[in-house]
Amino acid sequence: MSFYWVKTNSFIKKVFSKYCWDIPNNEKKIYLTFDDGPTPEITDWVLSELKKFDAKATFFCIGKNIKANLSLFEKLIIDGHSIGNHTMNHVNGWKIHTNDYIENVKNCAQILDEEIKPNNLIFRPPYGKIKKAQSKILRKLGYKIIMWDVLSADFDQSITPEKCLENVTKNVKSGSVIVFHDSIKASPNLKFALPKTLHFLKENGYKFDIIH
Repeated sequence: MSFYWVKTNSFIKKVFSKYCWDIPNNEKKIYLTFDDGPTPEITDWVLSELKKFDAKATFFCIGKNIKANLSLFEKLIIDGHSIGNHTMNHVNGWKIHTNDYIENVKNCAQILDEEIKPNNLIFRPPYGKIKKAQSKILRKLGYKIIMWDVLSADFDQSITPEKCLENVTKNVKSGSVIVFHDSIKASPNLKFALPKTLHFLKENGYKFDIIH
């Protein structure tokens, strides 16, 4: 398994200060985010769990998944969640030419523009990997690049569901941007950790907000 931080290091936040890692506030607001959907059955289940806790979230969607699951994508909008761009094909910015990367983002944006008016100009790079030149162009186009403060690591099939839950509950604070994945790969950890995370956050007085 490749290295990752569950809790983003404060030094990294300072070095890459043009990216959004958290959204500090005095109201105990936190920001749940879900990457890689919409995915049949998984995203439906996530929406159902969020409704139980009257929780809103931000979904960073892959363009090809939106096209393949348009009615499911529309449920995200109907339920009042925020939508972000996660590229058309989940491309790794470190492994692709900058022009091709920007084109991939724009292809996803075209789909979002057709469904959301006005479209949120928020973007999360797949794997958190983006070159400086790619970032610069996207920010000039008006995008906010949203990273994270807390990574549940639900995608990591080498950790237990209990560890996935602990990754969030031990590291969350007011303003945290928390990452889950509404994907098949993440679902075993997600289905254990998300309901318990929502209960924990509610019990501890956190409020759910969306990213614009």
